[in-house]
Amino acid sequence: MSEVRVRLAGEADRPVAERLWLMFCHDMSGFQGRLPNADGTFRSDRLHAAFTDPDRAPYLVTYGEHPVGLATVRGLGGPVRVLSGFFVVRGARRTGIGLRAVREVLARYPGAWEVAFQDVNVTAVRFWRRVASEIAGEAWKEEPRPVPDLPPDRWISFTVPERAHPDEGQY
Repeated sequence: MSEVRVRLAGEADRPVAERLWLMFCHDMSGFQGRLPNADGTFRSDRLHAAFTDPDRAPYLVTYGEHPVGLATVRGLGGPVRVLSGFFVVRGARRTGIGLRAVREVLARYPGAWEVAFQDVNVTAVRFWRRVASEIAGEAWKEEPRPVPDLPPDRWISFTVPERAHPDEGQY
């Protein structure tokens, strides 16, 4: 697991992030019923915004030399941050990489957080409830919120505590 790295993605990482985003959108299309654009891509405005909007940030997750995931964060300057995208490739799932990666991203920004997911994605439901419980104990909440033309998303809200020392262990 020591080969897992989470780092802020730079402009040179954009092509890799775009390919990971395409895989993420493909996975999500099974839960949202969305089809690709005529050119075979999916909407990428949220990824583009993560690279260009100063209130957002893209993160790349690697395992050794292999890109295995990405995360996008919005609301960096506000009172609540939103993990607006989180993806781990199928070959790296159920290995602990996703949990480690999300902990590292969240720990960079202590304070209030929100994460959305779909009820029909039972793996995501279990994962995000586990993340919230490990980080906030019982001090988290979950609620449905409407989405245009789709079933409501589930939103989990919790607070990431400040760590007393940078070398302190994970949650």
